[in-house]
Amino acid sequence: MHPVNSQAHRSDQDDYNLKDTNPQLGERWPNGGGYGGRGWMSGGERYTSTYDLVEQAFYIYVRVVKAKDLPPNSVTASCDPYVEVKLGNYKGRTKHFEKKMNPEWNQVFSFSKDRVQSSSLEVFVKDKEMVGRDDYIGRVVFDLNEIPTRVPPDSPLAPQWYRLEDRRGEGKVRGEIMLAVWMGTQADEAFPEAWHSDAASVFGEGVYNIRSKVYVSPKLWYLRVNVIEAQDVIPNDRSRLPEVSVKAQVGNQILKTKICPTRTANPLWNEDLVFVAAEPFEEQLFLTVEDRVTPLKDDVLGKLNLPLNSFEKRLDHRPVHSRWFNLEKFGFGVLEADRRKELKFSSRIHLRVCLEGGYHVLDESTMYISDQRPTAKQLWKQPVGIFEVGILGAHGLLPMKMKDGRGSTDAYCVAKYGQKWVRTRTIPDTLSPKWNEQYTWEVYDPCTVITLGVFDNCHLGGGEKPTGGNAARDSRIGKVRIRISTLEANRIYTHSYPLLVLHPHGVKKMGELQLAVRFITLSLAHMIYVYGHPLLPKMHYLHPFTVNQVENLRYQAMKIVAVRLGRAEPPLRKEVVEYMLDVDSNMWSMRRSKANFFRIMSLLSGIISMGRWFGDVCDWQNPITSVLVHILFLILIWYPELILPTTFLYMFLIGLWNYRFRPRHPPHMDTKISWADAAHPDELDEEFDTFPTSKSQDVVRLRYDKLRSVAGSIQTVVGDIATQGERFQSLLSWRDPRATSLFIVFCLCSAVVLYATPFRVVALLAGLYYLRHPRFRSKLPSVPSNFFKRLPAQTDSLL
Repeated sequence: MHPVNSQAHRSDQDDYNLKDTNPQLGERWPNGGGYGGRGWMSGGERYTSTYDLVEQAFYIYVRVVKAKDLPPNSVTASCDPYVEVKLGNYKGRTKHFEKKMNPEWNQVFSFSKDRVQSSSLEVFVKDKEMVGRDDYIGRVVFDLNEIPTRVPPDSPLAPQWYRLEDRRGEGKVRGEIMLAVWMGTQADEAFPEAWHSDAASVFGEGVYNIRSKVYVSPKLWYLRVNVIEAQDVIPNDRSRLPEVSVKAQVGNQILKTKICPTRTANPLWNEDLVFVAAEPFEEQLFLTVEDRVTPLKDDVLGKLNLPLNSFEKRLDHRPVHSRWFNLEKFGFGVLEADRRKELKFSSRIHLRVCLEGGYHVLDESTMYISDQRPTAKQLWKQPVGIFEVGILGAHGLLPMKMKDGRGSTDAYCVAKYGQKWVRTRTIPDTLSPKWNEQYTWEVYDPCTVITLGVFDNCHLGGGEKPTGGNAARDSRIGKVRIRISTLEANRIYTHSYPLLVLHPHGVKKMGELQLAVRFITLSLAHMIYVYGHPLLPKMHYLHPFTVNQVENLRYQAMKIVAVRLGRAEPPLRKEVVEYMLDVDSNMWSMRRSKANFFRIMSLLSGIISMGRWFGDVCDWQNPITSVLVHILFLILIWYPELILPTTFLYMFLIGLWNYRFRPRHPPHMDTKISWADAAHPDELDEEFDTFPTSKSQDVVRLRYDKLRSVAGSIQTVVGDIATQGERFQSLLSWRDPRATSLFIVFCLCSAVVLYATPFRVVALLAGLYYLRHPRFRSKLPSVPSNFFKRLPAQTDSLL
């Protein structure tokens, strides 16, 4: 039974691994370039690298521009026209216009060539009726074998006027329609905005939610408000001196200074309050001066409202000029029209406010950062490379919702790198969508990460819940990260990445994402220059933020980005942005703690292995190795100038040897390193708990006791480390007079001997003594170890 389980576990691990793929990338046109032989180019005449990282997909495009001179209805004496484009079993339809003889639609329809079940394309013009069947006005028929082919960067195909035919095609009728029909690929400019035949089931507002789009994050600034002092602050109760603080607010961000330690009408703070602001600046800086009357009551003594556009934008650490601002009175009578002249009075506040352009505003986890440029564009360097990704498709996705009694998934992919977000079109009702869309980013630092996430679209019309607390949310399917510095230059990587998601019951594979990626370097010298410079702009090192500040500002920046992108059309929704930006990466998790602990142990394992090998050398486990180490030691003692060159040469040879075993593919999500496949169900349940907790008291008490036991083990380890350090300090602190006396006498004797003896002789004798044969060794601890363990620590003083 046990071997069966091991085999099943091994198969699961293999299923979680990265898989090589061999897609047919690049453009491959049919013979003759057209649908059936007619086109503007021959089959091998022209190729373009615009879409060379995706599988070429062919589409028949129909652009319906407008119509003119349409006949009126014989009953209503008017016309409510619309156009229906039919190719086989697929039908696309424009919106209808009421009482318009010369309508303009300017709408594009695309039909996948692989799904074509007809040899002709029909374009119908119809008159919409309120009751009964719509009236037929006319049609235009195209033979697919005669459709021309168009490839960007060719100019768009010019539309032409076509006379409408009757139902049987035996004669012309009144009215003309302007159309353009051609065959192209997903590289066509009309592709993103076109109606697609594979999304024919989508209707209403859902049509706008399936299109592919490119988004740009708002430009974020740090707003630094240095509250220096205030003058002539008048409390409401004139019989007491005020306890004054300043509260600043920008949008939903509220920060407060400390209360001035001295009660005075001229308080001094000199505190920095830092906010996140986004262009265009919609919020204002709102300041209030408050008096702490009681622990539960603050009186507002004055207020100030300042637009963000009025502040200076600072690019470096040079000081900004401070300014005095008059405070507006707050309280009774402020809003009376006849007393507006009394709004300003003698109280004023001294501020130094600026927009920091020399920082990079962090809106994502620093572990997976995709952009490190400062806010001010004047400080940007030249890009070091180009990163291209072809989002080919997904395979084996799990059903995310029920539709017509069966499981269904309406998948789309989102990629985020730097300020640029891309969203592929949604492929409805399929578990193996094919997107075949290619995108490009400029790379300013290769030590960055691109994040790609796959989501299920829940806004295709008809089924979503209303807005508000119960609004429909796009479901997360999985996420992939690729660190650009791990990619070889100018090489195309084609792999299928497992989409792994951690659930309360364990890790689960949701499918696979098929990608083709390539990193192109522009300048080797610039790349070397980048590797020798700091990761973040220099302001992060000249005037650094605290850890808590960085985390709070990141959270505020993420909220601003989510709100701004959620206002786009179609919106990039909040749940998508939060998942891509790892909003919950700082939450406590026992599983992550174990994973980090074993990461540290794996790093120390090399040192431990080296120590064991050296111990085997000292114990003469392998006499040949021990003899060689002795010879090497004697050479280094006789020629000490060879120590550093030998060390670097040894590392060079190790690097050359390891080149044979270098990774052949980018790193991906590893369940073993993440400790996801061995996590206890209670630990996962705790990880997915809300903050604050929503569990019962018994569960919380049980977890608290477990956390106490873990913390007790950590406490013991930390205490042991502190004990060893205190013993080291006690060597010269005279806490143990006898031990200190022995140590300083030993130091004096050692100094005399070392002054009189050449260093080579001392090193030779010490090395030979340490490498001596086990026959000359004792199994008891050494004298220095015994002496050190007898030294006192401060554990005796602990309660």
